[in-house]
Amino acid sequence: MSHRTLVDSTLLADHLQDADWRIFDCRHLLSDPAAGRQAYAAGHLPGAFFLHLDDDLSGPTNGRNGRHPLPDPQRLADTLGAAGVAATTQVVAYDDAGGAFAARLWWLLRWLGHDRVAVLDGGIAAWLAAGRPLTTALPRAQPAGFAVQRRDWVVGSDDVLANLQRQEFRLLDARGADRFRGENETLDPVGGHIPGAGHRFFRDNLDAEGRFRPAADLRREFTEVLAGFDPRAVVMSCGSGVTACHNLLAMEHAGLAGSALYPGSWSEWCADPARPVARG
Repeated sequence: MSHRTLVDSTLLADHLQDADWRIFDCRHLLSDPAAGRQAYAAGHLPGAFFLHLDDDLSGPTNGRNGRHPLPDPQRLADTLGAAGVAATTQVVAYDDAGGAFAARLWWLLRWLGHDRVAVLDGGIAAWLAAGRPLTTALPRAQPAGFAVQRRDWVVGSDDVLANLQRQEFRLLDARGADRFRGENETLDPVGGHIPGAGHRFFRDNLDAEGRFRPAADLRREFTEVLAGFDPRAVVMSCGSGVTACHNLLAMEHAGLAGSALYPGSWSEWCADPARPVARG
């Protein structure tokens, strides 16, 4: 693979002064949308810009399109360009949630046609564990032109509904096992999952330190849950199209590229009472 999926803190530290590298802090708390920005203000990686899950990495919600619809491609491109991201820029995203939010930026950039993007493996904790500094200084950048070459990596609710009969692709749900079963649902008004979906909790991609597990292990486990489907006939979902990107990143890391995203995911699916729900 020509582009890295993950970088470690040593490599990132070596490129902090590199004009062709850009770092983005994607920290977020679903229960407290202001927490990420506050954490960033209190201390972030040197040179890192902040991107907010709701404001930058998602579009407006209307009650029918899920909790984190995809952002307008040109608007995101303008935001990235203002931070100095050009075609040659290596982007690194990080968070404090095992890559759960950083992976969303990783996927969005590639969806827009930009492959030079990686996630900091282990996030800010790995950076601090290596004895590296944080700063409160705000970065400055020479604005760049970011050209969108959007890829057709997205599947909609109608496609998912039609697939219940056709079985042309394998849907994989990244939420925790209890929410998948329809238990302990706190984020969406309806509990359960899309009928026929497989399950792969995104946190199973990580080791005890919050770093991605070895590619060979991930490859073996994903191959099992794909149930004979080619990765290019797999669609990832979750609650709102965020942690689904973590499974997409893990599959890429494992050498199983080519799966698509159902951005609306469960939060969009369950907004229409006519769509079927499975539990258990």
